[in-house]
Amino acid sequence: MNDMPASAPAELAEPAQPAAMAALPALLPLLRELNDLKRGRVAGTDGSLSAQSFARTWAALVAGEAPAAVARRETARALVAVRLPGYDEALLTGLGMTEAAARAALTQALRDAARPVESALVDELAEALLASAAEPTSAAPPFVARLAAQPRAGATHPGQPRILLWPPESHADHCLLVAVYAALLSPVFGADPTEAFLTGLAHHLHNAALPDPGYAGDELLGAALPGLMAQATAYALHQLPPALRPVVQTALARTRTLDHPAARAFHAADVFDRVLEMAWHDQSAQFRLRQALGDLDIVHAGFTQQFHQQVLGAAGLGF
Repeated sequence: MNDMPASAPAELAEPAQPAAMAALPALLPLLRELNDLKRGRVAGTDGSLSAQSFARTWAALVAGEAPAAVARRETARALVAVRLPGYDEALLTGLGMTEAAARAALTQALRDAARPVESALVDELAEALLASAAEPTSAAPPFVARLAAQPRAGATHPGQPRILLWPPESHADHCLLVAVYAALLSPVFGADPTEAFLTGLAHHLHNAALPDPGYAGDELLGAALPGLMAQATAYALHQLPPALRPVVQTALARTRTLDHPAARAFHAADVFDRVLEMAWHDQSAQFRLRQALGDLDIVHAGFTQQFHQQVLGAAGLGF
């Protein structure tokens, strides 16, 4: 479904000052890398790395953990996954690393990935990464699995054929990445990282019940769309504990405005993820073997490099 809520005002306030916008280009390469968590997987787990994080986040919130701690920890883990996908302290210490060495490696991965992020926020995220957290005592609410199974619409426009993209991202993938982006963008817009994260996390609750018809379908549904979205959102909210429900409702209210710093961070994150997903498909379609052999050194330095190059050259695969 169209990511702009149907009830949004027709005229929106100026979203940010030029000085804030000037900080965005430095963050863009990191956002591109984070976008690949939708396609990253590791053995022994189900779903993409981003979908796994989405489920962990909701399970922790339902279990009563403080939203600020959850938001910072999952944002930190996403940054680690850019460099060390699937790695955590339990894995490393289970394979013989000391706790200190494991923590140092994970922190280094986070800081290496987060170089363009404001240093004060990076310090907070590094602290959150190393803070001990109890295993959630509650399962993720049912809408989490439905959002992980619900594909995004692809590229649609009224009067034009739908363009289905493969592999399709899920709404869990999208919401988690928008949440992480929003937290990382929060210093740019003077926003609270937790508020920005929660807004991104919750903004497609309605799609647990409603399949995504895209912009074209939204236009077709017309005046019926706001009521359908409201009812579908209510179904999801009723799966949350009473104490968490108003926190999520407040986050959802921020999707309908640009007058709040966290709302601006969210809307920036949302459009970045939508466009960067398309950019990934564009990049994938244009990928050429010469990039792997030349720019990316897939036959990388080592004692076998010369032999490998000779083998490929003899077979006609060199460059």
